[in-house]
Amino acid sequence: MGAVRARYDERVGSGALTGDAAQAEAASRLDALAVALSAPQKRGLFSKPPEPVRGVYLWGGVGRGKSMLMDMFFAEAKISPKRRVHFHEFMAEVHERLDVWRKMGEADRKRSPWRVKDAGDDPIAPVARQIASEARLLCFDEFQVTQIADAMILARLFDAVFAHGVTVVATSNRQPDDLYKDGINRALFLPFIQRLKERCDVVELASARDYRLDRLVEAPVWYAPLGVGSAAALDMAWTRLTLGAEPQHCVLTVKGRKLEVAREAAGVARFTFEELCARPLGSIDYLAIAATFHTLILEGIPLLTPDRRNEAARFVSLIDALYEARVKLVASAAAEPDRLYTDGDGAFEFQRTASRLFEMRSASYMAEERRSLPEN
Repeated sequence: MGAVRARYDERVGSGALTGDAAQAEAASRLDALAVALSAPQKRGLFSKPPEPVRGVYLWGGVGRGKSMLMDMFFAEAKISPKRRVHFHEFMAEVHERLDVWRKMGEADRKRSPWRVKDAGDDPIAPVARQIASEARLLCFDEFQVTQIADAMILARLFDAVFAHGVTVVATSNRQPDDLYKDGINRALFLPFIQRLKERCDVVELASARDYRLDRLVEAPVWYAPLGVGSAAALDMAWTRLTLGAEPQHCVLTVKGRKLEVAREAAGVARFTFEELCARPLGSIDYLAIAATFHTLILEGIPLLTPDRRNEAARFVSLIDALYEARVKLVASAAAEPDRLYTDGDGAFEFQRTASRLFEMRSASYMAEERRSLPEN
């Protein structure tokens, strides 16, 4: 038995997890990959990079434990350098690097350590070389493709990354054939899907249970008033909903601006009210959050007095975005929704938001599938 499966069985034995045959099988498959990565690799002919070890594309519904298994695998993978990153953040970085290369002068390009001979003005080759220098193992959380700008470069980018000997492991809610489904010019994206299936074993985490939903309905999702008890309840909710996955940091790029997500794991993002509603964010930022995460934990919603009407307006926009996407909300607040904002500009209109907040606590809302939002 390998280290990943041993970690998994240890957590089942301790009672932290419920044993699941599909999770156990996926753990064993990730063990096999960890062993292959630890084996010495021979250089190819004429010092070409070795063929990368075949990776894993682990997919399944929300709440099946994909991020938890990725945690275990990444910790046990004996290869360096390695990197784990949210796919949305990775693609934002790629576009930024492509832009930097395009703006470089010819002299600077020639001096760059990432220059690829005979690549001409094409920025894909040097950017792929730079990515490969940073990671022999590249692990993606939440692999999804919704933007045409991403779809049009992925095949060429990953062809080049694979050519440098990089192994890819990814978790996703979609099987490869459903990536960028119904997207603009999808025919141009299909070679990437084929390449992904050639370079990664596609493993379905076919658990029948949505453990996230089980954990959402087994405890309240709205904690009031604020205090030590509500803070502790949110900490417990975080652990419960992420199946104990390690929190990650990621950056969402929204119309060229960076939106920091200090804590996210297993498709769950955690923010304070101040982080989301006391800063100059707008509906486009909240839509980006709703499109990226299936559950939001929001800490410290205060009473929305007249002098906080701007924060109240942002909170309304946030809840609208979450509601339309059917994102699940777990929150701590100073009061019940209908007592949060009773006086001031917009207080009457806030009744609609309060109604939505009550609905978002219902079992029927919890059981609804997440909805895709229009591309921003």
